[in-house]
Amino acid sequence: MAVLPGKRVAKRQYREWLLFVLLLGPNLFLFSVFTYWPLLYNVYLSFVNWNFLRPRKPFVWFDNYIDVFTDAQFWIIVWNTAAFTICSVGLTLLLGLALALLINQPLRYRNTARAVLFSPVVMSGAVVAVVWSYIFDPRYGLIDQMLGLLGQESPNWLGDPFWAMPAVIIVYVWKNLGYAVVIYLAGLQSIPRELYDAAWVDGADAWDRFRHVTLPGLSPVAFFLSVTSILACFQSFDIIKVLTDGGPVNATTTLIYELYELGFVSYDAGEAGVVAVVLFLTMLVLTIIQVRVLEQRVQYG
Repeated sequence: MAVLPGKRVAKRQYREWLLFVLLLGPNLFLFSVFTYWPLLYNVYLSFVNWNFLRPRKPFVWFDNYIDVFTDAQFWIIVWNTAAFTICSVGLTLLLGLALALLINQPLRYRNTARAVLFSPVVMSGAVVAVVWSYIFDPRYGLIDQMLGLLGQESPNWLGDPFWAMPAVIIVYVWKNLGYAVVIYLAGLQSIPRELYDAAWVDGADAWDRFRHVTLPGLSPVAFFLSVTSILACFQSFDIIKVLTDGGPVNATTTLIYELYELGFVSYDAGEAGVVAVVLFLTMLVLTIIQVRVLEQRVQYG
């Protein structure tokens, strides 16, 4: 007995949907358990008063939000987070572009330079911070020795509220600079050589070729780096923890570090949940803005 064409199509579609569910199901389950559920549970915690020990979690509704938003220290932490993110991401992208343009030239040992620049990326942030804590030592550190040759004294990098944040930014940029360089290099090598030749024939100088050929060609890479770098910077914790422990006087406390302090030091799950919600919404809004605004200026192909 012949099978009707409609039944064949329905059977094929059923098999395709079954295969789709089998392939997507495990990933969706893992995302639900380890991403979506913790996110929703964190929002729930922001409306309760709980110290991780009491069996009951009484609802206090928006009291935790009021306590956090009316605390002047919280807005100092927001400012620290903004300053840390803007400076770290800006320096990483600009220095990464400059080094990528340099290494992209036909120089000797450029492959070795790439490996040296990228090596800090694969290192643990805690290890990097420990090494730099010795470099920043105001009495015996490398910076102190170098400044001593010039007759200058090293500032107390990690003990002075004025210098602590610049020190953290320096370490963060040093660790992540190699990643930006490698991504920029990939973008530079994907730009067709014919575009440079055509610009040269038209009489464009080096600056014009950089402005009209290199920058548009790198726009997709720059967009990718800006989004990922900002998200990674907001979540940077290990370097701050090891270098300054959020100090001195909360000079290097960021939102992610405040989340740790409230949740795992003070055991205040409610206010920690508020900070986590603020951090998540901030990252979400910034990502949406970048996608809506910056992506319009990206020139693909």
